[in-house]
Parts: sequence; C-alpha cells; structure tokens
Amino acid sequence: MSNKKSIKSSSSAERGSLPSFLVSELRSRLLNWYAKSGRTLPWRKTRDPYAIWVSEIMLQQTQVKTVIPYFERWMQQFPTIKALAKADLQSVLKAWEGLGYYARARNLHRAAQQIEGDFPTDLEGVLKLPGIGRTTAGGILSAAFNQPISILDGNVKRVLARLIALETCPSKALKQLWAISDHLIDPNAGRDFNQALMDLGATVCTLKNPACLVCPWRSHCKAYNLGVQSELPMSETRAAIPHKVIGVAVIWQDQRILIDRRKPEGLLGGLWEFPGGKLEPGETIEDCIKREIREELAIDIEVGERLIVVDHTYTHFRVTLNVHHCQYRSGEPQAIACDEIRWVTVDELSDYPFPKANIKIIEALRQ
Repeated sequence: MSNKKSIKSSSSAERGSLPSFLVSELRSRLLNWYAKSGRTLPWRKTRDPYAIWVSEIMLQQTQVKTVIPYFERWMQQFPTIKALAKADLQSVLKAWEGLGYYARARNLHRAAQQIEGDFPTDLEGVLKLPGIGRTTAGGILSAAFNQPISILDGNVKRVLARLIALETCPSKALKQLWAISDHLIDPNAGRDFNQALMDLGATVCTLKNPACLVCPWRSHCKAYNLGVQSELPMSETRAAIPHKVIGVAVIWQDQRILIDRRKPEGLLGGLWEFPGGKLEPGETIEDCIKREIREELAIDIEVGERLIVVDHTYTHFRVTLNVHHCQYRSGEPQAIACDEIRWVTVDELSDYPFPKANIKIIEALRQ
C-alpha cells in the first residue's frame, strides 16, 4: 500500500495561495541557493538588454545546451540592435539554421528594425515588440535592469504547481500561477530571483525524478510533503499528432539542383527547401512528386531512385519526407507556390538557410 497522501487531503484554499509570512523565507532560501548553485551562462555575464533579449528568444522551446553555441555565434555576427536591423533576412535565417521555430528569428529581425535608439525599459514598450510575450518581457527587464517583473515559463509553472500542489494542469490555472509569481518576486532582486526560479526548475525541480533532497523550498513544498511531486504538475490530455507523408524532389540539370524559397509567413517562412508536397490518397510517391512539381514550378521531371527517407517531428505534427533524385525534362521553372527559385550546385547549398529536415537531405547528397 502506498504511503502517499491524497492531494485532496489539503484544502484548496491552502494550496491556492501562499501565506505572506512564508514569502520572505521562500525568497531568501531561493536566493541563497542560487548564490551557491546557480548556473554560469554567457548571457548572465552581461547587462546588455539586446544580448539578454536574444538569449530569451532563443531559449523559447529550446534547451540551454543547444542555445549556447548559437547565442555566441549570433552575438559575433550581429553584436548590436543596429547590426541586426541592417542585416538581410536570409543571413539572419542562416544564423538561426537548425535552431527551429524560425518565426523567432523573423520576429527578432523585425523588432530590431522597429526599435529606434535604445531597447525599451518599460514593460508596455517591450510588449509592443513582435515575438515578445509577458514571460519574455519579464525575463529581459529583470535580467537587464533588475526590475521586479515576474515570469511564468515552463520551468516556473512546474515549480509553482508543485509548491502549491496544484490540482489541475497549469494551463487551466494561469491566472493563479501568475499571481503567485507576482507575489513571490523579490522587489529588490528581480534579476537574481527570476534567474534562480528558472534554475530551480531546470536543475532541481525537473519534470522527472526531481532532486527534492537538495531543493531550498522542500520544507514548504506541498507536493513533496504529500509525496506526489512526481505526479505533478498534472499533464494535459493531448490528441495524437497528425502524420504527413511528403514526396520531395532533388531536381538535377547539368550538375545543378533546383531549390525554392518559401513564402515569408508560416512555420518555415523564408527558408529554402527542396520542392515537393503532401501525398494524396491512392497516390504513389513518384506520382506525388511529379504532380507537386508540375503544380508548384510548372515543369516536367522524371522521378528516379530514392535518395533518403527523413522523419521529423514538429510541435503539432510529424512528417516523413520521401526524397528522390529527379531529372529536369521540360518547361520554364516558375515560382508559383514560393517566393523564389534557383539552380545551385551541391557545394553552394551551404550558402542558404534550410530547415533541419532538409539539412539531412543535403548531408545525404554530399555522401
């Protein structure tokens, strides 16, 4: 028989709010822990709001270890807001290549072009910039200017949900969690408090196997005291993500390959790709590729042998790319479903920003 107590054994009122006398103790414990155990990260060595903004955007949906080399290369290539604003979008997307969620890069570029003078120092001004929501704005303003503005990213939601033993999934209790984050933040140490809260979630209060024995909030954590820390936060019921089967053409003509640039809007907007499209019911991959190339580029091709099959998962769907070598036969290529088309050599492919799944195709071509 389990020794765990039911979450229901603690009243909703007790779990839904924090007594004021606890707040100062939670602050001091967290800040003391952070002083000893906080992570050393490149964007924490600066107070430049631009660098901090870049790091906050890169960290959306992406792990710290993945972001660090991208951040360091980005700051060398685009060291200031003005440098980013003057850059062309293709070089920006190339610098972002492989990091995913490319709307982030497009929004960074667009926001840099909107900023006149220095980065804004008020919440309202920051929230007006494209691609910046409440958590990102709070992260920038607290880290750059030590402003006591709260945050609520995935790590913080998990920490707070366990702290109060939240009885529902965090997405259904955002107002409550924001109120707790607002209440907790140290008015004199916004920078360190928010960084500490994120570190606590990333290194101690992890999704699986939380390290409760080294947590500075353990004695006040209701989930820990009820023995249900591994069951919280409650997860949302999600439908199975759809699977799309795609036919992709590597179209050859005289040692050159045809690539096209996607329209600027949408998931992979502005990136280059090998043309193709979705398999229709009852269609073979070869027929799919021929049809898509005729519809998208107005040319006829001969579909040859398969080059590679690439499986890739996005947030809300997954794709299987069936890639075939193809030979150009007739017609004048037209950018019907894209913004631009070009004939390039295999060596020139590295000059263009491609989605991650297409990079695997390029690697196969080089082999």
